[in-house]
Amino acid sequence: MSDSLERLGAEGYAAFLAERRAQILERVAEAAARAGRDAADVEVIAVSKTVGVEEVLLAHEAGYDLFAENRPQELRRKLAGLEGDARATGITFDMIGNLQTNKVNQVIGNVRLVHSISSAHLAEAVAKRSSARGLVTDVLVETNVSGEQSKSGFSPDELRQSLDVLMTFDGICLRGLMTMAPAHDPEAARRTFCGLRELAEELRTRSGLPLDVLSCGMSDDFPIAVEQGSTAIRLGRVAFDDEYALE
Repeated sequence: MSDSLERLGAEGYAAFLAERRAQILERVAEAAARAGRDAADVEVIAVSKTVGVEEVLLAHEAGYDLFAENRPQELRRKLAGLEGDARATGITFDMIGNLQTNKVNQVIGNVRLVHSISSAHLAEAVAKRSSARGLVTDVLVETNVSGEQSKSGFSPDELRQSLDVLMTFDGICLRGLMTMAPAHDPEAARRTFCGLRELAEELRTRSGLPLDVLSCGMSDDFPIAVEQGSTAIRLGRVAFDDEYALE
């Protein structure tokens, strides 16, 4: 049980989740309007990695359908906890965290989209294991646009060089790109998200792939991401923590 659920109780927490979701959607709509975009083109993903099954169910009742986990073992725990519960109808998960090759089988077939293909080696592992099970896994290529050493993923130049190889893997479908921005730096976030959008446009032209999914923007910077073209924002604290202040 999360601190918020324990603090507010089920009824109070449900009310918080619904109110906060409305506030988030309002911020998304405002940011989309500033950029001349349709807010309906932006998916809001509720990152459930720090909460339990009951919080996921309450968030689903509040209007969230799409959730995300960053650890395969927690994904499996959530799926097991939701299995057979009629309240879970319509819930879908994505995988957003670093994925080790020895955990790939825990993920494929259980998620809608893998956001974190950070190397050609991982892409090949996901592709081979998907093909072996008769699956094609939708993936995003994790791209380190900001150049921070602490972040994983392809650099833009590495992705340019590797794209042709990634396109040869039959068991995956390259749907787009994912990135994370430097924390607590709005201008750096803007540059990072703009860079991701421009890179996707370049690779789209070169490859002929749609690459129409841009996964960027988290609790602290999602309005900036929407302004810069994000189609999927990943929200954890701002969605689930009643003590997180939404600016």
